[in-house]
Amino acid sequence: MRDAKQVVRDFFDAINERRLADLPQHMALDVIDHNKVIYGEADEPGAAFDGFRQQLEAFGEGRMEPQQLIAEDDTVVARLLVTGTHTGHHPRMPEPTGRSCEVEQIWIFTVREDRIAEIRAVSDRLGMFLQLGWEWPTAD
Repeated sequence: MRDAKQVVRDFFDAINERRLADLPQHMALDVIDHNKVIYGEADEPGAAFDGFRQQLEAFGEGRMEPQQLIAEDDTVVARLLVTGTHTGHHPRMPEPTGRSCEVEQIWIFTVREDRIAEIRAVSDRLGMFLQLGWEWPTAD
């Protein structure tokens, strides 16, 4: 059995290496992802798999590099440096701008039975939107 920090490290390795088929080895099939990049993303068990696929398609060369991992019991906190260039389509993002961004994010993972069961995050969304030239979204 992997420790919780190793589960999270392995998850980011799979994301950064674009091994989406490996994500079920790192995330529970009913994972709950509270980290919404764009208003209106699905908040239902398992929706994270499609959400990560869509974000990787929108940011083809994007990376999520853990700068620090802190673990206690089943919780892992990751401080990330997230970089990317908006070159691809995403159904809830503006058309690709070709612009790059670099932002810090803090993610909190709950790990159960050797899989990520829940994800919460705080990130510099305003900085990301400004760098990418996106308009700030409004709730309709």
